[in-house]
This record gives sequence, structure tokens and C-alpha cells, in this order.
Amino acid sequence: MKLWEKNVKVDHDVDVFTTGKDREMDLYLAKYDVLGSMAHITMLESIGLLTNDELQVLLKELRTIYAIADKGDFVIEEGIEDVHSQVELMLTRKLGDVGKKIHSGRSRNDQVLLDLKLFTRAQIQEITELVSALFDVLISQSERYKNVLLPGYTHLQVAMPSSFGLWFGAYAESLLDDLTLLQAAYKVCNRNPLGSAAGYGSSFPLNRQMTTDLLGFDSMDYNVVYAQMGRGKMERCVSFALASIAGTLSKLSFDACLYNSQNFSFIKLPDKYTTGSSIMPHKKNPDVFELTRAKCNKIQGLPTQITLICNNLPSGYFRDMQIIKEVFLPVFDELKDCLQMVAHMVREIEINPHILEDDKYRLMFSVEEVNRLVLQGVPFRDAYKQVGLSIEAGEFVPDKSVHHTHEGSIGNLCNDKISALMRQTVDGFSFAKANEAEKKLVSDE
Repeated sequence: MKLWEKNVKVDHDVDVFTTGKDREMDLYLAKYDVLGSMAHITMLESIGLLTNDELQVLLKELRTIYAIADKGDFVIEEGIEDVHSQVELMLTRKLGDVGKKIHSGRSRNDQVLLDLKLFTRAQIQEITELVSALFDVLISQSERYKNVLLPGYTHLQVAMPSSFGLWFGAYAESLLDDLTLLQAAYKVCNRNPLGSAAGYGSSFPLNRQMTTDLLGFDSMDYNVVYAQMGRGKMERCVSFALASIAGTLSKLSFDACLYNSQNFSFIKLPDKYTTGSSIMPHKKNPDVFELTRAKCNKIQGLPTQITLICNNLPSGYFRDMQIIKEVFLPVFDELKDCLQMVAHMVREIEINPHILEDDKYRLMFSVEEVNRLVLQGVPFRDAYKQVGLSIEAGEFVPDKSVHHTHEGSIGNLCNDKISALMRQTVDGFSFAKANEAEKKLVSDE
């Protein structure tokens, strides 16, 4: 069954090609399609296109379908084109002709726009919670090991003293900036496209503010043409934010693999999170971090994929947009898996407190010696030359005590300030408004 089909039956091969993975992808959207329909029909009753009795029986049945979808048991039957068709079919089977009334004032274009925004809004909340959890682990480890030094590198050459407090804390603060970008994407996402229909509005006196409020959106996409132009744009904005988080995880994963190797031995990964070799009995491979790095590098390519799919399209709807769902919808689960695994790994990493006992790291204290001379009144350029000459002569003896006090340095991590900024950023999403609106819609009270 197709909502648009009349007397001419579509060629089978054309049907298969154009449907593609749409039925599979639409399972991600099922419960959000139901939520959108509940808000839409509530509005239709308010403008006289449904009676109150019709509204109540429709809402009751939609709540039943929502519960099925929420449990993951929703199925799009063979021969049914998409989630919208399946929901309408289920209503019509149960309620007869009244089930056919739910589409008044809508197009599948604004339906899928709405579904995607509701789905993405919920996924952003889950991602935010997982990022916050990893942030807390990183800050905890930063505090725990703040006094343990390790070498800092530039150009992969031993450079200056760093610390595990700085290393863990740096990735925590990176996640803070990632969430700032995600919050901006959330604001783009959290606007209501419902009522834009096929992109040119409707002659029905739709109350778009009502559906905006019922679904807990911050505002609507006001211009109906722009609402349709937002298809692909919202996904691209969100994908940039997801790619930013993935970039942080990828870099952390590379560090962990490097530092875990025997040539560095800065950290030791938990045995239960490593894998072995089929031929070398001594191997303990950092496969979790390696796979995280690869998955996150793939995620960083998502904005380019979406851009290339929709970059050369004029205004209005085109079927090209369907392909975006195939690369966009599954990415959230992949990133969530990475966030969870990295949090587990970081929580149980063992650090080496004796790294700097190795003589090869003694020269990284040269800058400390230059600074000590400057504090004694020696001009910087003279102090730099004096220490450099002693290194060349093999006479440099490092003082391994480090006294950094400025904000964000080894001795003053500012983790309390970073944590306060993170709380402020998370609170800025204001997820409660959307959650309360959705809960009210599905409640039968």
C-alpha cells in the first residue's frame, strides 16, 4: 500500500530502488511519528477537522502504537512503504475511516521532517548524558593523578613536563567545547516544521503554534519554504557537533594506544579490555581504543557525506534527501557505544608513577632551568643560551621539581572552573521542556 498510489502500479524494480533502506531506517522514527500524529490531530480537533470523539479514539489507539514502538516491537509490514503508511494502516484497521483523517493538513514531507527532529532531539539528550558521564570520569582521574608527572611532546619529541592531571583534564575540557557546539545544533533542531506540508503550507487554518507547544519545541520553523530547506541542514549541523565529539575520542584513543605500548609504558589498560594474538601468546592489544579511533574517524566524515548529498539542490523537496537517513540515523548508536566504552576504559586505566626516573626524559626540564635563571635576573636570551651550552657539553643536571601556578597549569588545573562551565552548558540545553511535553502527550490522564 502506498499513500499516493492510484490506478497505475509502479514497476517492481523501480519500487525496490526508490524505497531502498527507507523501511529499515523508518524503524528509528516510529515512536516519533506517533508523537507527531498525536500533536497534529489534537490541533485538527481544535480547528474543527476532527470531532472530540474522533480525537479521543485516535489518541487512545496512537498511545497503544506508541507503546509498541517504545518497546522496539513496531514492524513495517511487507508491501507497506514507510512508517507513516504503517501507522495509518494500523489505525484504519482498528478504527475504520476515522483512521484516514489523521493526514489532513500534512504531507509526508513535513511528517518526516518532524520525525527526524524529534528523534534527533532525543538522541542529542542521550549523547549529552554520556558525554557528561565521560567528562566526570576524566575530571576524577585528573584530580586523582594530578601530582604524577609525564613527558609532554611537540613534534613527537620530548618537550616539557606535563602531568596526568593535565592529560585527563585536557580531554574533559575538550568535551566541554564539543557540547557547546552540540547545544548550538540542538537549537537548530528544536524548531517545529509541522504544518509546512510539502513546503508551501496549507489552505486549512492550521494552528502551528499549538503543535509547537504540544511537542515542546522552542519555536517553529516559521517560513514554510525554509522548513523544507532545513531538511539536510539540520542533519549537517548536528553531524558537525557529533564529529567534534568523535574527534576528541579519536585523539584520546590514539594517545591511549601510544602510551600503552611498551616503548612508552605510561599507562596500562585493564586486561579485560584488551585482546590477544592468535600466534603471539604475550600480546595484549588495545583493540577497544583502536576500534574507537576508527569508528570516530568514520563519524568525522559524516558532515562531508551529508553535504555532498544535498549541496547542489535548489529549494523544495527532492528524493535525494532520503539517503541522508541511511548515514545519519545509525550514527548516534555508534557514537554512544564509543562514549560508553571509553568511559569504562578511562575509569580503570592504571598509570605509571615512575616514568621520569628514566634518564631519557631529563632534558625536558631544561625550560624549568631557563626560567629559574630568569627569575634570578638573567635576561631570557642569555639564560636560554647558558642552558643550551650546558646541554651541548653534556653538563646539564636537571632539577626535577616543578612549580607551575598559573591558571590551567600543572599546579593549578582549574578543574573546578571547567566543571562549573560543563554544568552551565548541560543546563543550557533545557531538555526538561521537551521531555515534559512528550510525557504529557503519551499520558492518558
